[in-house]
Amino acid sequence: MGLLSDPNRRRALISLLTRLNTPIVVCYMAGVAWFMGLAFEPFTLRTYMSENAMGSTMVEERFPAGERALATGREFAAHKKRAQIFWAKDIIFLVNEHDLIGMQAWLEGYHHTNTTMDWSPLQGRGGSIQAALSLELSSDVVTSLDLVLEGLNGQLPNLDLANLFYAFCQKIGVLCTIQGKLQRNDWDSVSGYSHAVKTMMLMVMKQASGRPWGDHGLFLRYHIEAATIKGVNSFRQYKTDTTTIGLLEGMYRKLNNLLERLHQSYFFYLMPSLSHFVSIGYYMPAFGLLAVILLLRALDLWVQLSTPPPRTEDGVVDIEQQSSPGVLSVLTPLVISHLTGVALYTLPIRFQEMAGEHFPVSETEAVVLTAIAVYTAGLALPHNTHFLSGEGTEQGWRVLKLVAVLYLAVLLGCTALINFSLGFILALTLVPVAAFVTPHIPVLSAFILVVLSPACTLLFSVFFFQELQEMPISFLEGWLLYLSVISQGILDHSLYGSLVYPLIALLVYPCWLLFWNILFWK
Repeated sequence: MGLLSDPNRRRALISLLTRLNTPIVVCYMAGVAWFMGLAFEPFTLRTYMSENAMGSTMVEERFPAGERALATGREFAAHKKRAQIFWAKDIIFLVNEHDLIGMQAWLEGYHHTNTTMDWSPLQGRGGSIQAALSLELSSDVVTSLDLVLEGLNGQLPNLDLANLFYAFCQKIGVLCTIQGKLQRNDWDSVSGYSHAVKTMMLMVMKQASGRPWGDHGLFLRYHIEAATIKGVNSFRQYKTDTTTIGLLEGMYRKLNNLLERLHQSYFFYLMPSLSHFVSIGYYMPAFGLLAVILLLRALDLWVQLSTPPPRTEDGVVDIEQQSSPGVLSVLTPLVISHLTGVALYTLPIRFQEMAGEHFPVSETEAVVLTAIAVYTAGLALPHNTHFLSGEGTEQGWRVLKLVAVLYLAVLLGCTALINFSLGFILALTLVPVAAFVTPHIPVLSAFILVVLSPACTLLFSVFFFQELQEMPISFLEGWLLYLSVISQGILDHSLYGSLVYPLIALLVYPCWLLFWNILFWK
């Protein structure tokens, strides 16, 4: 406390904080470099089986041949009933319609919940579900099996489920992939490292979207460890008949040994490959380096506000510098920005039927166009709100920026704890805005602020995701995909309870509007 109360020490601290641009840039570059280094194999951990009940010797698979879907389930159940006495748990075979909607309806009916849709009573139950495997096959012949882990709101299953899949694929000699990419051993080469970075970034982008990337994603909200296995039929010469693969039975045999839910391994991780993973203790420092920038900037603003204004040569104090901002100068933009966020959250759904009746657009197009209209209108509302209170002093925008910076720090911190990928992507774009925005260079800063806005971040993410998948698209195709992503985000929130859209609309966008307000404070 003596450092801040003593005038001489405070003056020394101010002189240090006024040169914070260099530490801020260093922290930002260090955070990005730390994150990019996570894909380098020596910095990752090798996967291993943590659950003792599944760590014994591999089982022998004797799964009979048969047809797909229902026929496979019937033969599996009949085989289990006739000759096998080692099954200690019930196995439920579920073939659903309408993709995720059908799975959501079944889960709500099974657990007697009614969150998003109506469901018919089920004829039977199998008790508490410990784990689930979703199998997606587009052909009777596959060349590889792809593992999908990303679930609703960025949830991931216990890492032991991925380890179990990889172990059995290695045992029976089936090619296995994650994010559609095969395992590579040349990690010390540039191409090998680039391959690992792309694999990890694909997982980050999918997790940040908050949408379930398979039927398994809806099980995770019920604390059921689940994953999706996709059969891929590509142009490789290596072919495997799906009816001869004992992968599913082997995994079920292992899960059959569990006496409790999977809990020994990690729930927060990133995977640059199936054989290596990055734990939460390794990737959170990358976010921490970005969050430090906000704390440094907040400390800088607090010291500036607590320092008395300088006197002129004749001993007169600048009145504008001396006057303290009132409560309304901060409260007014806060309220208006959040009311704009509420409008962005509620109006697209409420106006979809009205827009469809009066304009030649579908309901989906009406939702997207309304969201874009509200988002754009919000840019014109807040930047003059401080004049409503009659206080537009120099100290006023510093107080508002201090509040906005602390608000953003708490928001990003909470988001990163729930969905690290989403929090990190938002930090990459919003932290520079919070650190450097001032009302002194409005034109250039306005352009940078728009480029780093949540809407443009989503647009860039669409093109970046396509590049990672090695499926580049034109600008027109990207724009159409961008509109579909917006509508899908709103639909996922309405049907499955995805939290990404309300988070962006009610918290992230209003916080960004506060910095937009600061930009036009003069």
